[in-house]
Amino acid sequence: MNPVRYDLRGLKCPLPVIKTRKKLAGMASGALIRVDTTDPLAVIDMPHFCNEDGHELVETEKTESGHRFLIRKR
Repeated sequence: MNPVRYDLRGLKCPLPVIKTRKKLAGMASGALIRVDTTDPLAVIDMPHFCNEDGHELVETEKTESGHRFLIRKR
């Protein structure tokens, strides 16, 4: 299953988490989403969000301009 790409670069906390939560709400259980962010706080916020909402944080990757997260919907 190919992940949905979601470009949230340029958005500041708490928008990356809010938008990711909203996007995941419309996706099937088990679906993958790859989120790109430039917000330095996303590296703290995204794992916390996944833990709180029961999603699996499959992968976190440092990029040139921020971070990339691979999340599997619960």
